[in-house]
Amino acid sequence: MENLYRGILEAVGEDVNREGLLRTPQRASDAMKYLTRGYKQCLADVVNKAVFKAETKDMIILKDIEIYSLCEHHMLPFYGKCHIGYIPNESIIGVSKLARIADMFARRLQVQERLTRQIASALWKTLRPVGVGVVIEARHLCAMMRGVEKQNSVMQTSTMLGGFEKNQSTRMEFLKLIGK
Repeated sequence: MENLYRGILEAVGEDVNREGLLRTPQRASDAMKYLTRGYKQCLADVVNKAVFKAETKDMIILKDIEIYSLCEHHMLPFYGKCHIGYIPNESIIGVSKLARIADMFARRLQVQERLTRQIASALWKTLRPVGVGVVIEARHLCAMMRGVEKQNSVMQTSTMLGGFEKNQSTRMEFLKLIGK
């Protein structure tokens, strides 16, 4: 990958031998591997048996989870907040696992719409809950730095499954609790 980054630098007209760029191909390669580390993760390993017997049927929410991803169209970052809610059926999941699941899917080349659905679907598969809701609000550098250059735009996506999809009062409770 380092050679590919060296080629990119040369293609844009840079001198890859100047002091500031001597280690850039290596650093860029390391950064890309880190930013896309979600490809090397799987749901079972992320959850790591942190599913427990539910003692409640009340809604559980983790909001304001920071997410960072790369747009698959331009490979530019998008970043924002993810809000996850679910109503347990028989199982709950360790709270940190919600953020880890969001990160696993965010750390891949993505579109926000798919990312939102992947997080919801992973929880649906893992917990078989009464319902799941996921909302993501993100700023896309591909729309801020190039193209339409709209610095204040925020994209919002949501996926509602089970009771969050079928029951409007459940969906509205979730949206109210996350401040939407």
